[in-house]
Amino acid sequence: MSSATPSKLLSSRRAAQEPGRPWGRLTMAVLATIGMIDTGSITAKRWGWIGSLSCPGGSDGCDKVLGSAWGTLLGQPLSLFGFLAYGAVLLLALMPLLRGGRRAPASEGNWWALFLVSCGMAVFSLVLMGLLVFEIKAFCTFCVVSAALSLALFLLSLVGGRWIDLGQLIFRGVMTALLVGLMGLGWAASADQPVAASGRAAPAVVSASSPAKIALAEHLSSVGARVFTAYWCPHCHDQKEAFGKEAAAKLQVIECAEDGANTQAQLCKQQGVQGYPSWQIKGVMDSGVKPLNTLADLSGYTGPRDF
Repeated sequence: MSSATPSKLLSSRRAAQEPGRPWGRLTMAVLATIGMIDTGSITAKRWGWIGSLSCPGGSDGCDKVLGSAWGTLLGQPLSLFGFLAYGAVLLLALMPLLRGGRRAPASEGNWWALFLVSCGMAVFSLVLMGLLVFEIKAFCTFCVVSAALSLALFLLSLVGGRWIDLGQLIFRGVMTALLVGLMGLGWAASADQPVAASGRAAPAVVSASSPAKIALAEHLSSVGARVFTAYWCPHCHDQKEAFGKEAAAKLQVIECAEDGANTQAQLCKQQGVQGYPSWQIKGVMDSGVKPLNTLADLSGYTGPRDF
């Protein structure tokens, strides 16, 4: 007669249903959360949501890497896509818990998804590390941490999966690595286009300006107001579009990206610019996209406000 209690039988049955090690996916969830904090912080800085972000080992390297031609993808900071990838891993790792509570087992498909996503992240991180060392030639602590986290997630998916069919594991892993590697190298090559002597230019402003917007831009220039931007910054473009084509042309726009057209990167460093866009009005620095009425108030503008 068995002495096993119903609860022990239930626990052993659930453990048998789990195709991988529960501690593995929980560890992956923790690392994915750290990765989201890492990439989310970079994205927030690039969007101008936070004014300062200390980069261990020196901020110059981080700025050079994130402001390079490979710092953006589809007009957004590359770190945003890293944030989404870590978010996908976190969701996959916690999905069994969300479905059935603390002791719910993960399915085989769940482990395959964790393996394939983390494999793709690790391979793409290797491409980025190659760019960091051989092309950009700068050190970025946040980038190295993200690459280490991606590799750790991949190793955990291998160890934690309790894989039975090693042939399928190798085949799918190699195919994923080849696909992501080729796509990553193709993207890296396409982004590394020859730059004109004047540097990379920001997208053209296409919206029209009202007389009030033009008057505000002229006033801002007359009082010495400056806006510090980077050609790759989408929120900088949004700020210019708020003024319109004619008014934006009258602003004192300072290009901070080292490879940007008419760059004044050294001036940006001297002024302690931390996020883009950053407005300097009457000696006061303030980062982020500003409503035109706010700029009018800060600069003492007294003209028409039908912006």
